Amino acid sequence: MTLPTPGPDPRPEPVSPAPPPGGWDCHAHIFGPSDRFPYAEGRGYTPPDAPPAHFLRHLDALGLARGVVVQANAHGLDNRAMLAALAAAPERLRGVAITPAGTDAATLRGWHEAGVRGLRFHLFHPEHRPDYRRGVGWDAVEALLPTLLELGWHAQFWADARALPAEEERLARLAARLPVVFDHFGESDARQGPEAPGFRALLRLVGEHGAWAKLSAPYRVSLQGPDYADARSLHEAVLRAAPERVVWGSDWPHPQIPAERMPNDGRLLNLLLAWTPDPADRERVLVRNPERLYAG
Repeated sequence: MTLPTPGPDPRPEPVSPAPPPGGWDCHAHIFGPSDRFPYAEGRGYTPPDAPPAHFLRHLDALGLARGVVVQANAHGLDNRAMLAALAAAPERLRGVAITPAGTDAATLRGWHEAGVRGLRFHLFHPEHRPDYRRGVGWDAVEALLPTLLELGWHAQFWADARALPAEEERLARLAARLPVVFDHFGESDARQGPEAPGFRALLRLVGEHGAWAKLSAPYRVSLQGPDYADARSLHEAVLRAAPERVVWGSDWPHPQIPAERMPNDGRLLNLLLAWTPDPADRERVLVRNPERLYAG
């Protein structure tokens, strides 16, 4: 079943204090316009169009300079909308693609010239395996790894936290070879706190094995909106583990989130600033770390 989803809150609250100059939103999505880039068959949701101009307005409203467009399920393995966004604002945007194991190196090299800096993969748990077409897994990691290394790209994982303990050793070996980045606090359930086995595996991967994490979308791990108080301990634990390998993302325009749980983007950035009180850490998370991971 393909579910329609609402768009983002059009009135982001003012951000205070101002984020450091040169800040990045490291996780967002472009959708459509659907008359030019149709949505994929077998997708799990149908978003309203969220074209590049709207994302650039989002960055401007938050006082951010640059953004990262991550391929999402609504467009499946068709990366054209993401690539068109990079072409529309090459000085401001970078991309993360999703592509199957058979993609040739020449295609990836062309995407690098366009501004792509990583590929996104999925790790499911047996209790959460979507019945719609979604993502690519270890077969694609292994097939595409030589070109990832050649291009200096990272491997980004949407991972169910419950899958991380069983996959920890394999992920640690991969993180020894290239940057491995986890979305959304590893999708750990904030109600279980920072001692949950999956979250502890994430902390070991970040703190001991050189992986990266995104302090993104607390509303995906917490039901305590609009301030997601139970997610704060996850945020603080990840930041302590490796402040030099943490970035922030809004997850704009918040696909699959119902209207009653739709976050306010200004509030999300204000939470990041409140939960990261050290100005040096804010500079790392919003500016210096993204520049290392995406700008080259």
